[in-house]
Amino acid sequence: METQSQLARFGLFDARVPRYTSYPTAPQFGGGVGPEAFVQWVEAIPEGAEISLYLHVPFCRRLCWFCACRTQGTTSDDPVIAYAKVLQAEIAMLARHLPKGVTLSRLHWGGGTPTLMGPGLIRDVAGAVFDVAPLAKGGEFSVEIDPNEVDAARLDALAAAGMNRASIGVQDFDPEIQKTIGREQEFALTRDVVEMIRDRGITSLNADILFGLPHQTPIRIADSVQKLLSFSPDRVALYGYAHVPWMSRRQTMIPSDAIPTPQERLRLFEVARSLFLADGYDEIGIDHFAKPTDGMAIAAKAGRLRRNFQGYTDDPSPVLIGLGASSISRFPQGYAQNVSGTSDYTSSIRAGAFSTHRGHVFSGEDILRGRMIEALMCDFRVDRAEMERLAHRKTVAAILTAVAGQFPGMVRLDEGGLSVPLAARPLTRVIARAFDAYDQTKAKHSAAI
Repeated sequence: METQSQLARFGLFDARVPRYTSYPTAPQFGGGVGPEAFVQWVEAIPEGAEISLYLHVPFCRRLCWFCACRTQGTTSDDPVIAYAKVLQAEIAMLARHLPKGVTLSRLHWGGGTPTLMGPGLIRDVAGAVFDVAPLAKGGEFSVEIDPNEVDAARLDALAAAGMNRASIGVQDFDPEIQKTIGREQEFALTRDVVEMIRDRGITSLNADILFGLPHQTPIRIADSVQKLLSFSPDRVALYGYAHVPWMSRRQTMIPSDAIPTPQERLRLFEVARSLFLADGYDEIGIDHFAKPTDGMAIAAKAGRLRRNFQGYTDDPSPVLIGLGASSISRFPQGYAQNVSGTSDYTSSIRAGAFSTHRGHVFSGEDILRGRMIEALMCDFRVDRAEMERLAHRKTVAAILTAVAGQFPGMVRLDEGGLSVPLAARPLTRVIARAFDAYDQTKAKHSAAI
């Protein structure tokens, strides 16, 4: 109880803070980055470099009420078919500006529901990508799969295209919780899809599960975690449900009085965490778990864990190019985001122009503070020597001292840098905010726990 009261004193149960998948965060992006900057940054990639590519498919057959992603529902395949053709056109445009010899360290298809694309579209889009930039040696091609929206033919097409990591959304297996969040997905169906994936030689499996859902209790989340563990996934993301109905109108369908309190959310997380650790998983950052043999666990041990818009990653590439409506790209020079509306995105690409409409050019202490936040989120430690390679030691010392002063007893500051002890790690996002030089008061972020 004493630890919980200390966490409460520093804002864990009432603070709303960014998830820090970028720095600065997306609400800070402005209109000063357009297609010209995007092209310049693409052309500045060194020849023969490894980059990452993200393709966003914003369509879903049904809109799950819990989801706050940029998606739109469709009962017809026509919009998906039309969108896939536009994606191929954007890929062809990108090819005209990519330097020679570029390969892909990571290719990820997300959404939305990428598996709404039929086998033919899957082959066409994958072929368009690999004609431009093949997968590098040891590279990963991952796809987000909704077990409700996939079949043998689509899995055959994905496997033939080279998918070697599948990511399945679980959320929770409790029928009442599923009905309340608008995502009914039977355990048996999910199990069958996992078996189908592995039958095609795809051995790497990621899974997402949520804590903090309506009607969730320690017993219920323990049951869902144990069922998930029966699949033996290589990686698991244990995300906190973000109830943000002011951003996602569909979340108004979820009864707010059924949502666990912040204190209950922490307990739910701890129950799930203990089960993953007991099953031999390594804890990765604030909300991931991985088998010790998985690349993410190996990267974490080696200090090579990174964080981007997909969350934690072992991807070494400094360049992530996002294609599709609302996608965000990261370059050494800054961030560039495509227009969010599917119709506006489509109009731009059909007119022969990239749809970049906002972003951020790194300046001042952006790179230093961004790396400090990333190190804290990945390693729970900010190494002083590493930061002094990015900025003057007095600047580094001033920032570390200022942050440590805001969290007495919760962080350790010494000659090596700043670290967060195990008991204080639930506060990591709150501590990360103290490194953030931008005004976060107007941005409406999710709860800290």
